[in-house]
Amino acid sequence: MNKGMDRTPLTRDFFDRPVLEVAPDLLGRILVRSSDDGPIELRLTEVEAYAGDVDPGSHAFRGRTARNSVMFGPPGHSYVYFTYGMWHCLNLVCGPEGRASGVLLRAGEIGVGAEMARKRRFSARHDRELAKGPARLATALDVDRALNGADVVSGPERPLSVLHGEPPPRDQVRSGPRTGVGGAGSHQPWRFWIDGDPTVSPYRAHVPRRRAT
Repeated sequence: MNKGMDRTPLTRDFFDRPVLEVAPDLLGRILVRSSDDGPIELRLTEVEAYAGDVDPGSHAFRGRTARNSVMFGPPGHSYVYFTYGMWHCLNLVCGPEGRASGVLLRAGEIGVGAEMARKRRFSARHDRELAKGPARLATALDVDRALNGADVVSGPERPLSVLHGEPPPRDQVRSGPRTGVGGAGSHQPWRFWIDGDPTVSPYRAHVPRRRAT
């Protein structure tokens, strides 16, 4: 990770834009997880966009609930959900307040704080696997529902923040179908990643869950 990169924090205006603008623009940015144990810094290499009530793949497609209320804004907050009874996933809320949308953080390269991430992701064979996939990313950064709704752009002791970093050239940004999304939202090319980066997770199509007989 380039130590000379721009460490200016992103502002709320960055997130107060349409999700399909924010998502690819997050690539190369630095997510900082601060805690009493020290900081972990992760360069984002893969994300997915979710567009609320116009997106059948979004948690907010059918409207506001207790679970997804953070997605309705204001922008610049974290949305953390629990899935499959065992994993957390971290999203960043964007777009105008009142219109639910968010970006799922799928993968990244951990630089600062890698030793802490290794303790949480002890099964990782290489450092490039520490945050290779959204559940692994959240585990490595010690993210759970306690951080749901955290403001990532203001406050004196933010547990999460995003720095300007070093966005990749546009010709290195790729897009394609989102991983594991089925139904009407399965073909949206709303997954974005840095081409050739070893921390990017492999694409997996949605596999319907079998009903118990």
